[in-house]
Amino acid sequence: MKIHFIGIGGIGLSALAKFLTNDGHTISGSDMRQSEITNDLATNYNAKITIPHHKDAVHGADMVIYSAAVRKNNSEYIEANEQGITLLSRKEALKFILKEKEVYAVGGAHGKSTTSAMLASLLPESNALIGAIAKEFGSNVRSFHNNKVVFEADESDESFLNSNPYLAVVTNVELEHMEYYDYDKERFYGAYRKFLELAKIRVINAEDPFLASLEFDTVKLYPSKDIKNIAYVLIDSKPYSRFELKEFGAFEVFGLGEHIVTDAALAILASLELGEKLEDIRKRLRGYKGIKKRFDIIQNFENCIIIDDYGHHPTEIKATIKALQKFKELRDINKITAIWQPHKYSRTLDNLEGFVECFEGVEHLVILPIWSAGELHVDIDLKGALSKYDPIMGERINKEDGHIKVYKDNHIIHEFKEGIIVAFGAGDITYQIRGELH
Repeated sequence: MKIHFIGIGGIGLSALAKFLTNDGHTISGSDMRQSEITNDLATNYNAKITIPHHKDAVHGADMVIYSAAVRKNNSEYIEANEQGITLLSRKEALKFILKEKEVYAVGGAHGKSTTSAMLASLLPESNALIGAIAKEFGSNVRSFHNNKVVFEADESDESFLNSNPYLAVVTNVELEHMEYYDYDKERFYGAYRKFLELAKIRVINAEDPFLASLEFDTVKLYPSKDIKNIAYVLIDSKPYSRFELKEFGAFEVFGLGEHIVTDAALAILASLELGEKLEDIRKRLRGYKGIKKRFDIIQNFENCIIIDDYGHHPTEIKATIKALQKFKELRDINKITAIWQPHKYSRTLDNLEGFVECFEGVEHLVILPIWSAGELHVDIDLKGALSKYDPIMGERINKEDGHIKVYKDNHIIHEFKEGIIVAFGAGDITYQIRGELH
């Protein structure tokens, strides 16, 4: 088929486009702006890319798949509708894409990208569809000519219910994306319950109160008692966690923190349930290299380390800062600077109390304007709410000459030249911290 994607530059939709190319379909797509992702699709997947959106881009398509950010007044959406072309949201398209696959789906509020990438490392001949770039294979997609798929399953719009899970892993459950669920907790928890019910094999973090309450058969991980002797080490100046899991012995995994160890343990248990050999799992886990934007060390100088982290929820930020404290000790560095680009007005308001607390332990906090992700502007006094950190309120940052400059009104208002500097957010801060926006 000829399949066109509206919003193909997003990490989730681009993964589906690449996956369908490898399944033999011809793809095209459009987005508002050119990016590393659209360039990759054009160069390596022979996709015709239209920048910006234009109604003619859908001509000749058998199917059009659109991202959640696309409005029904989009010119390509309107044209496809008028031409009678099959129109599917990303959520609806999953049924078509995954219906005949053996899917190993990883869901949860936090850690699902990391756990998915780890599971892909432990199942080396499986296809993979992940919402992040796995450094091991340099993409958010990996392809083989078989029907086995590691899939990062998204709860934000209930699309994980369309993922046809053979195996379901759930890392944790936390009230999030409640605007989609009309702030109905029962509907929210019911979606997770249905997701797990769909699977033949279920692996859960049973210290999560909701997951622990479920009564159907599951493989349960209790991190506080099943994981022992966690230690943090540097290997070639990179951070690793060592730990023991149940009766299976010792493992090493890239990254720092109890949350990383928990993600690894869930991936190990899932792999064992799928019949992988223990010693193969142990060896393959050492080959996991992390994922882009998650504790992603982009500069590793002796006195100035710069890290890009996707954390955009208080729980994620708190876990990363806890890991950074360990890294700070290992590297004998004296301070941590956090640069935060809040993601969405709704998330910032819903979790404001958590954001006020989650930056404990940093020496400096820089706050950038909220990345709206298409939401209407809301005035939020972040300088006042987070006043205990005496935050620096900037408009943008840039990485120049190995250090970070903070700008306001096109003037440099602060520079950071030493310590650990970490950027948090799911917007364009990833390009700012890398010096890729000018």
